[in-house]
Amino acid sequence: MNTAALAYPDDLWYLVADQVWARLGADNTATVGITALGVQLAGEVYMCRPKSVGTEVQQGRGIAVVELAKSIVSVKSPVSGRVVAVNQKLAAQPELVHTDPCGEGWLAQLALHDFASDQAALLHGEPVAAAMAHHAWLHRSET
Repeated sequence: MNTAALAYPDDLWYLVADQVWARLGADNTATVGITALGVQLAGEVYMCRPKSVGTEVQQGRGIAVVELAKSIVSVKSPVSGRVVAVNQKLAAQPELVHTDPCGEGWLAQLALHDFASDQAALLHGEPVAAAMAHHAWLHRSET
């Protein structure tokens, strides 16, 4: 896998170890999803079920469950907060996680608790591409 061909939008904050991202909103919310590399490493997603609205989520803890070809995996949240919206499209179109992981394939939107604390574990901007290439290498993917 050539990670240089994958998109890592500059407006996202990445929890690289868990291959998830957060896009900050102007209203103290964050939309979260799985990175393009995370999707490539996991394989095809057959089902995606985000936590329900009102659920409290901590950074690094489960925000969604995805069913892959041979396993069911918990997707970690890049930020802490309360779920205020989920991507209803994923129930009928889980392939959106593959086709548009940083756009229409988002998982949930959270009302943030303390982004300043969460930020210490996140990468943003220029260092992201190198970190993703290293993560791919660690998982024995071609860079």
